[in-house]
Amino acid sequence: MGTVSNIVRTADICDDHGDAVSVCELSFNDYAARNHFHGEIVTFSTFEDNTGVRAVLDRGGRGKVLVIDGRGSPRRALCGGNIAEQAQKCGWEGIVINGCIRDAHEFADLDFGVKATGTTPRRPNHGTIATADVAVTFGGVIFRPGEYLYADGDGVIVSTGPVHD
Repeated sequence: MGTVSNIVRTADICDDHGDAVSVCELSFNDYAARNHFHGEIVTFSTFEDNTGVRAVLDRGGRGKVLVIDGRGSPRRALCGGNIAEQAQKCGWEGIVINGCIRDAHEFADLDFGVKATGTTPRRPNHGTIATADVAVTFGGVIFRPGEYLYADGDGVIVSTGPVHD
């Protein structure tokens, strides 16, 4: 099955599992050292506000991917270099953001995955409503806590459980 050097390829998973996996229809850019990662989904829903992201990251992320639904806003960054560094230190496999990051130059050497729809220099708002651990929907996919996300240069896919050895 689609692993080479411990890399699980999304195309191979799609070939092997067909309609049992969902393919995100958004295009993402890669910002950290790894463009491939996978793990159990943890979610965060917000709009232009990253209040609470640090608390979610502090739970620890070994074997997990944080999916942040920022509703695709290009106006405010939801993750900067400090938060990305915290995520790596807390063991997260990666972060997928339906929204923007900032300080992209600070991500380049981090040894985990970060996919986002773009960048902006503007910092996030604070004090609006944000919710962790809820189902979020974007790119034609429902991302549910506890399901599994696989990401590489081809895209992002979701399955209800692990699909590799």
